[in-house]
Amino acid sequence: MSTFSQILRDETAGFNIRLLLARLVCAPLPVHTGGRVRALALRLAGFNIGHGTLFWGMPTITGHHGLYSHLTIGRFCRINLGCTIDLGADITVGDNISIGHYVMLMSTSHEIGPAERRTGEVFARPIVVGSGAWLGARSVILPGVTIGRSAVVAAGAVVTKDVPPNVLVGGVPARVLRELAP
Repeated sequence: MSTFSQILRDETAGFNIRLLLARLVCAPLPVHTGGRVRALALRLAGFNIGHGTLFWGMPTITGHHGLYSHLTIGRFCRINLGCTIDLGADITVGDNISIGHYVMLMSTSHEIGPAERRTGEVFARPIVVGSGAWLGARSVILPGVTIGRSAVVAAGAVVTKDVPPNVLVGGVPARVLRELAP
């Protein structure tokens, strides 16, 4: 393969025409309006998004191979503006989830590399968010994490490990702050 064709392939690997069209259709919508329209546009682009789910702003969605098959969002979820969804691996969001402003669901990361370049090999692990959970504003969910049913992730938390059901977690890294009534 020629150098030019390899460069062209590398530079366009993340280009997804259906996602681009969904973004263009929704671009004129002001924030906090057209939540159902955004969900419909993403559904028509090929994502599995349940009935009654609202997007208050168009999320930033990244990923390459099989992008559309990597995201499942349940019914009656509310996803606020500025969210980032990294689809290097499957991300499954249950029903009745609330996702706050600027939440990041990051299914890919890097191993720590040698001194010459600390960003080592890329790895991807799935993320699961149990039904009824609430992810507070600017929280970050890292690869391989499962958020338990009806758990709450406090604003600004960085979740590096699985979260049990019916607990409030917060901090960097996130830890259980208290149990919640089931």
